[in-house]
Amino acid sequence: MNDAAQTPDFSAGEVGLVRFEDFHSNNPLVFDSGASIPQFTLRYETYGRLNKTRDNAILVCHALSGDHHCAGVHTFEDRKPGWWNNIIGPGKPIDTNRFFVVCSNCIGGCQGSTGPSSVDPLTGQAYHMNFPEITIRDMVRAQGALIFEHLGIEKLACVVGGSMGGMQALQWGIDFPDKVERVLALATTARQNAQAIAFNEVGRTAIMQDPDWNEGDYERSHGPAVGLSVARMMAHITYLSDAGLQRKFGKNRFEVAKYLHYQGRSFVNRFDANTYIYFTRALDRFDLYGQGGGELSQAFEPMQARSLIVGFTSDWLFPPEQNREIAYALLKAGKNATYAEIEMDYGHDSFLVSAPELYELVRAFLK
Repeated sequence: MNDAAQTPDFSAGEVGLVRFEDFHSNNPLVFDSGASIPQFTLRYETYGRLNKTRDNAILVCHALSGDHHCAGVHTFEDRKPGWWNNIIGPGKPIDTNRFFVVCSNCIGGCQGSTGPSSVDPLTGQAYHMNFPEITIRDMVRAQGALIFEHLGIEKLACVVGGSMGGMQALQWGIDFPDKVERVLALATTARQNAQAIAFNEVGRTAIMQDPDWNEGDYERSHGPAVGLSVARMMAHITYLSDAGLQRKFGKNRFEVAKYLHYQGRSFVNRFDANTYIYFTRALDRFDLYGQGGGELSQAFEPMQARSLIVGFTSDWLFPPEQNREIAYALLKAGKNATYAEIEMDYGHDSFLVSAPELYELVRAFLK
């Protein structure tokens, strides 16, 4: 995900100052692996207002390096707003004058939600690598507790996300078919290909070969900074495109090295290496073909939501054909599905940048 600074705009159309909240569940969370934790926390933010009939809620699901803060600013001194501020706000495509928008840091995360760096109440020590392995379905299960039990929302108007967030959106439509009206999945896949898994393995290896990783048992302030930085640098390359890099650096092509080192340093300051390992493994294990017994359309049999799948021409991490096959499988299963392909040269990160064509698609889909 692109960390390029965005200048906050406090004029009309901005959600402005926001604050996070924490949902604490004292109920055990059972993971797909069969392991469980006795309690958990999800940190989340909301924008807009829930209407009286409680049917205007949209859940935004974040990508690998994202978090709950997707719009607005926490203070007027913030250098940049939330990671999807360009699309969420009054009068924007995800219009907070109409919708109540919710975004939570996924289970296993490191921005306030329970994850490897959290304290295990049974031992009084951080979980580290004793945290249960997580899946996309586990993320959705925890979000379900937030939405249904804590916020009292019976049905979501839409679940939307790009990349890992798109995987969650699809899983929501499958696991809670009568609780989701629309699914909007962007720049995603039903199953990662070998190349994507290979990149993730290199990133994990960089972390685990760092002496400061210490088998995952480290203090957050003294973790495997070099390994995590290298993992981020390598992954960030997969989010971009050759044309986008050429446009950004042009004749100063060697400046890309400084840019990548900056991305690595800034990522280390806000992310946990063990969470990176857990999230990338969840990405690698995500397999809707497997959920459908080898047939993707079978995985979508439970889905009732109307869906829009969006691919981007320059995305070589989750290329257009992987997004198209999701839409085709939905149609084969007899579902109400649409596919749109947008020509942009920002690579995988295209769903995060200003894009009028995408804005119009989202507006039309949410009407």
